[in-house]
Amino acid sequence: MKESLKFDFCDMTIYDNYLVVVVKEGVNLTPEHNNVLIQITETYFSNKPFVYITHRINSYSVDPKIYHETAKIENLKGLAVVSSDYKAKINAQIEQMFFSKPFEIFSELEEAFEWVKTLI
Repeated sequence: MKESLKFDFCDMTIYDNYLVVVVKEGVNLTPEHNNVLIQITETYFSNKPFVYITHRINSYSVDPKIYHETAKIENLKGLAVVSSDYKAKINAQIEQMFFSKPFEIFSELEEAFEWVKTLI
């Protein structure tokens, strides 16, 4: 399965065991945006384990409260941040502290895809 979804704040590609999200430039991700993620997971991953991969191509900010709510998604097995940007990786290291499930940072999407296999 592979399906692409477009929203005003991000683009998502849904795969069998994971989704890849590209947030648009300048967005401030808030808990309200997270509600979209929850709806997507209920639709595409109902009672099925999956991993959330954010491909940080653009610069944007994240309200850390998102991670507390995201961690409550029972079938979410982990979160991966993919970026080649040093600042994005530093931000992700800080964000890691707010998330209670596996959270890894990668430079390439392929590395994140391989990590998914270890979680599911």
